[in-house]
Amino acid sequence: MHYKAGTNFCITSHGDLFWTDRMSFISCAHQREKGMDRFCASERLEYLQGLVTEFQDTDSEGSKEQILANLANFAYDPRNMEALRMLQVTELFLDMLTEENENLVEFGIGGLCNLSMDQECRNQILQSGGIPLVTGCLSSHRDETVLSAITTLMNLTTAESRSETTDSAVVQCMLRFSLTQNPRLSNLATVFLQDYCTQDQVDKAREHLHGHSQSVVGIPLPKD
Repeated sequence: MHYKAGTNFCITSHGDLFWTDRMSFISCAHQREKGMDRFCASERLEYLQGLVTEFQDTDSEGSKEQILANLANFAYDPRNMEALRMLQVTELFLDMLTEENENLVEFGIGGLCNLSMDQECRNQILQSGGIPLVTGCLSSHRDETVLSAITTLMNLTTAESRSETTDSAVVQCMLRFSLTQNPRLSNLATVFLQDYCTQDQVDKAREHLHGHSQSVVGIPLPKD
């Protein structure tokens, strides 16, 4: 899953943020990324450092959303990974997951979804105790946030972390997601259950859910 193709935000030439369709956003994102193509490694670092500094200095929620959306998109490009690690953007994205602003949460988990494809960034997320924060995003009512969270959990699953990324509460949640009428969510949850969980885990989670409430550890059933 690529976050740049999964959001509905776009940025005008004047720096304004607005909701749009996905293809329009992709077009905007591509234009920004094309501008980075000519940068060498040091110039990429300088440019990204400027974005991080601006994010930290501004008090404007709209500006923070815009900058975070840009950083999430740049996290998709492997050429930016080293600079993003140096600038501790992983920690920045993790910090966003507990914000009340749902846009910041969506962009934060989207950025982590992209970063988690890189092994070193994945290790940073795991070492920072990021799994509970990512799991918390499963409770969002926004499809894109939940989809990014599921994909991030997939990317974070290793031999050492599997017990945490596939604990019983998560498996129960995936079982319920797999039954929704939303095909994107249902299909991704099904892949998670098939590829990342044992049959015993699935059976136990199904047994636990049988006859219980639709809510699992505060994770509501998504609205179809």
